[in-house]
Amino acid sequence: MKARLFIAFILVGLLSSCGKQAGLSFQNPQNVERPDEVVVLTKAELVQKTGLAEGQFPLFKNADNSLVPFQLDDMNNDGNWDEVALLLDFAPGETKKITVEFSDGTDYPPVFEKRTNLRLGIKQEDGSYKEVDSYRALPCSDGFKVIAQGESVNWENDKIGFRNYFDCRNVKDLFGKRMPKMIIDKIHTPEMGSYHDLADWGMDVLHCGSSLGSGGIALLKNDSLYRLGSTDVYEYQKLTEGPVRSVFELRYKGWEVDGDMLEAVEKISIYPGKYWFESDVTVTGCPAGSQIVTGIVTSHLKREPFDFQTGSFQCVGTHDVQSLNNDELGMAVIVPLAEAGKIGRTTDINFFKLGYETVPEKGFSNIISETCYIGQKCASGQPAKHYFFSVWGLDKDQWKTEEGFKKYIAEEAEKLSDSISFL
Repeated sequence: MKARLFIAFILVGLLSSCGKQAGLSFQNPQNVERPDEVVVLTKAELVQKTGLAEGQFPLFKNADNSLVPFQLDDMNNDGNWDEVALLLDFAPGETKKITVEFSDGTDYPPVFEKRTNLRLGIKQEDGSYKEVDSYRALPCSDGFKVIAQGESVNWENDKIGFRNYFDCRNVKDLFGKRMPKMIIDKIHTPEMGSYHDLADWGMDVLHCGSSLGSGGIALLKNDSLYRLGSTDVYEYQKLTEGPVRSVFELRYKGWEVDGDMLEAVEKISIYPGKYWFESDVTVTGCPAGSQIVTGIVTSHLKREPFDFQTGSFQCVGTHDVQSLNNDELGMAVIVPLAEAGKIGRTTDINFFKLGYETVPEKGFSNIISETCYIGQKCASGQPAKHYFFSVWGLDKDQWKTEEGFKKYIAEEAEKLSDSISFL
């Protein structure tokens, strides 16, 4: 089983074609409720536990005979599913038994509520946007042009939305939500209107400037930060999208860092019910002593950032009246203690105004400023994992205070430190 708190598995309803049954058991090791836990099993693990045969398809049911939301995912893009993700709720200390039934594929799979979503829409000649599963961004060497819906690769769950600019800026941004519905398919369209204005669903809540925004990536070498941007190649690749999880990769080649040419892949996963996304960053060719860095914008910050250890993680974060709606916004990063590196804060100098104009159309400089950050050890070819959190005061009273935000971070860190067990 993958070492993670999630047990993701999309399960299909009981069909007339079902025959053989088997069982799976999972245990919550903590004495707390754990709703919306995603548990991921490989196909090999499922076959070993249940005897699932070629040509059969699994369905998953709770003790009360209700269907367990699940999805079958082809993570290596070979045309065959190789992982199953289950969405389960656990009572404190509960051992949950799931019945697995087998279908011949008739009326399969069942439809579950969509609680995660991905979108990269590319602008067409008629002004519409066509969703794509893979695409290469335009280089900025020949000028700057927005080609993507919302200017970005977008991802969301039922709690919050994120985007990563699909151009040489490569900065992450935030959509705050006031209701649990999917919205990114409609951003940047007449149907939604301006996502910079407060609407019934929420709004774009973050000012990024030339910072790292809400979890942008850089490399720290000899006390200098180098943005993961303006690379020779910048590609998006969807891996899976569904009700239980959505996963994609951002792939880079030709990343120049102080004379070294590096490659990088950021694999981003989002799950239902969480105010965070998971990121695995793999850099090939790390210079000696360098660190992978994740950062948070500080341009509207009036209080100092916070940092603390919780569970097996180091946390760095901010909480302030800093949203574009002039209300409370909290952002934080947690990284494994064993990998945690330098915690720092950049200058607030506006380098764009000094003439470092990478993207004049957007008032953007490639030199990172107005950012607090945390580093992780960079081992060439080895992924470095972190989790990026964000909450908006307009969504929930708990998010109006730093203490309420920290409490949530600590609770989630404990769960990530003590994952659901597959028995």
